Amino acid sequence: MADLEVQYLQVQTTTDSRAEAMELSRAAVESRLAACAQVAGPVTSVYRWDGKVQTDTEWQCVIKTSEDRLTELIEHIKANHSYDVPEIIATPIIGGNPDYLDWVTAETQ
Repeated sequence: MADLEVQYLQVQTTTDSRAEAMELSRAAVESRLAACAQVAGPVTSVYRWDGKVQTDTEWQCVIKTSEDRLTELIEHIKANHSYDVPEIIATPIIGGNPDYLDWVTAETQ
């Protein structure tokens, strides 16, 4: 495993449209809050909201970033997301291809 000076994260969110997922992802990369993002979908989400179990079609964004950009990325997603309470989950990346992780660092600076 690479000796990492910077912790890397994979951030996940979902939206109700492919267009919104693409725009959130594109803006995060353009502003260097993320090195890259993948949009997948549609996926089916089941959740409780307003006291009822809901089932909806959503698109998932998986965004790679460095730890020092996480707070700004969260604020970006919250400010540009159509949901009242968007899913934003950050999972640490504890290893990987050192060349790829160096690229994530370079692209988020």
